Amino acid sequence: MKIVLFILSICLSISGIAQNSISKKVKTAAEQQSVYALELCKHLHQNPELSFQEFETAKRMQAELKAIGFEVTPNFGGNSVVGVLRNGEGPTVFLRTDMDALPVKEATGLPFASTKTADLNGDEVSVMHACGHDIHMSTWTGTLRTLVQLKDEWSGTLVVIAQQAEEYSGGAGNAIDAGLFTTFPKPDYALAYHINPELKTGQIGLRGGPVFAGVKTAEITVYGVGGHGAYPQKCIDPIVIASRIVTDLQTIVSRELSPTEPAVVTVGSIHGGTRPNIIPNEVKLELTLRYFSDETIAKIIASIKRISNAAASMAGMPDDKLPLVHVLPVETPPVINNAALSEKVKHFASDVIGAENIVETQPEMVGEDFGKYGRTPENIPICLIWLGSTSPELMKQLEAEGRRPSPLHSPTLAPDYENTIRTGIEVMTSNVIGLLKK
Repeated sequence: MKIVLFILSICLSISGIAQNSISKKVKTAAEQQSVYALELCKHLHQNPELSFQEFETAKRMQAELKAIGFEVTPNFGGNSVVGVLRNGEGPTVFLRTDMDALPVKEATGLPFASTKTADLNGDEVSVMHACGHDIHMSTWTGTLRTLVQLKDEWSGTLVVIAQQAEEYSGGAGNAIDAGLFTTFPKPDYALAYHINPELKTGQIGLRGGPVFAGVKTAEITVYGVGGHGAYPQKCIDPIVIASRIVTDLQTIVSRELSPTEPAVVTVGSIHGGTRPNIIPNEVKLELTLRYFSDETIAKIIASIKRISNAAASMAGMPDDKLPLVHVLPVETPPVINNAALSEKVKHFASDVIGAENIVETQPEMVGEDFGKYGRTPENIPICLIWLGSTSPELMKQLEAEGRRPSPLHSPTLAPDYENTIRTGIEVMTSNVIGLLKK
């Protein structure tokens, strides 16, 4: 028995030494590649493009993939660029980055700040990478360059995508509909990042299960009988009906859903009427709906229809003029991290940044279309990782002043680019090598 334990201890020791050696190689290579990635990030930040307009960005991503030996397919399902790198037998890992920017006028004062504008539905708007997609692309590129540099440490296939239109929630669906997982090798794992200003650089945020909420948009058209504002008794006022609907919608989450089931029903716009003395014929409401399960969103939509119809019926509207509830076809499903894959990521990441720098985060009600990759018939395990992007020094200063870092989509979002990118390359490279270990 003592001999068995002795042999086991030697094996574990050898394994630990080997893993430590690989971690050192990853950190050294990531340090080297982060210099290139940072310069790439500055270029991308200065040249942002809106959703479905990522033409030059896609060309740059295509060039980056070709330069390191990937088989490249441009314009896949739109502007998305797909790359494949085969490195012997083994599993297939899928890495996604997003490319699009936002219609935001930058106010960071950075020397590489964006001054770009673009056409958006006929209007000229300022454009900024205010959601960190410039960092996502740079970290993705740096990771791939590092993996090519360390290709003797792993065996398998990489399938990667520089995806269009994440902000519009159309890019992932376009690629899937174009046959992403049937045209290219089917992944065994899918990974992606999103920066998080609430985490310090050097940290990642991770959890198994729900990470981002599903998002749907609903429109309610409320009908009435218009007329003179001085004769309300001769009318049926759709503004009053709409007001009742808005109030009653608040009871869906608070009284119809379980208190343990997170959800959001927000009425973000109300449009109706033209003059103060005219009761209109209709009012339009626009809602955003957030959820984590298909059962929950089905209940929410059914309740919206029931509440809307009841409010109109109470006001005397006939059955053929009850409100029209339209749920838009574009949706962002929840991002649900695979629990087993998340545990693997936690283990691999701890080898390069330490377990103390892995933060267990809570689910967020914002949306991210990466979840679509985990809802296909292929049933691919996915894991989206939060990447800390605020320097520890700035975080400490802000906390002392009672302030928080600029949030995502802010015109003043200015991450700690250098350290965010380096940590991202270290962690994602370690993940891939761990999953594709020889």
